[in-house]
Amino acid sequence: MAATITTLVLLFALFIFLKTFIIVPMREMVVKERLGKFSGVLEPGLHFMIPFFDRAAYRQEMREQVIDVPSQGCVTRDNIQVEVDGLVYLKVTDAQKASYGIQDYRRASVNLGQTTMRSEIGKLTLDQTFSERDTLNENIVRSVDEASDPWGIKVMRYEIRNIVPSANVIETLEKQMEAEREKRADITLARAEKEGVINFSEGERQEAINVSEGEKQKRINEAEGRAKEISLLAEATAGGIRRVAEAATKPGGSAALRMRIVEQFIEELGKILGAAQVAVVPSQLANIKGFFEGMSQVSEKMSGARPKARRTPPAGAPQRPEPAGEEPDDETS
Repeated sequence: MAATITTLVLLFALFIFLKTFIIVPMREMVVKERLGKFSGVLEPGLHFMIPFFDRAAYRQEMREQVIDVPSQGCVTRDNIQVEVDGLVYLKVTDAQKASYGIQDYRRASVNLGQTTMRSEIGKLTLDQTFSERDTLNENIVRSVDEASDPWGIKVMRYEIRNIVPSANVIETLEKQMEAEREKRADITLARAEKEGVINFSEGERQEAINVSEGEKQKRINEAEGRAKEISLLAEATAGGIRRVAEAATKPGGSAALRMRIVEQFIEELGKILGAAQVAVVPSQLANIKGFFEGMSQVSEKMSGARPKARRTPPAGAPQRPEPAGEEPDDETS
């Protein structure tokens, strides 16, 4: 019996001891109540409490907490339904407000984040929800932080995790993206074809320019050649005429010139008679005799003008005119 009483006394003493002292971990803060009334906030360390009067009413986590925001349906400004979920990061800054300001600040933060997110999503189109996610997160953090200030918590940041449109919207977006890709491909092909046509026309234009420049230079060269040829022929002709004129002024020059003209006439007449299909006869048949008599006289004069030392050709041989450079004797002429 005595042992039982002793055991009970020891257990009671241990219970009193445990109720007298409390150790608060570094990561927590404890809200102390005395006789059901807020008495203070116990920071990390060892604290003394009055048994049966004081008690640790709430323990608040002082580290930053990550709370999952469940997925919910939202409607964008262009009336497209999407499923959106996220994460909220918060931290308790006042243990008293977190204990007495609201029943459950975690659930309140999640619900407030959902309603704020739904409101912000409704202000944006579907494309903007993807491109302006950072702005959307900032707006949600600002709205939730202002509403949760009386709760003794601080919303550090909010992150949208997934934005999932409905199946019909996804199918429509895929078709739209496919059409956009085909459109870009057609535009690229059209631009390539346009550039090809332009390059081809530029090549033809440059080819035509080069050909025209070549023709121009060819004609210039031919004209210069013809001009040079005409100049040389004119100079040669002028020189020949000048020499013929000089030879004609010398003794016997006129007879040699007439003989040369006669030879050239006979040569050209022979060509005409050989090539023509009809007979060609001089218009004045009566003058033929005088023509040949004149030729005989010229031949005799040219023969008499030769030096006597020269050998007489045999009978029947044709008479050759004297060269234009040799002058006959004045008595013979």
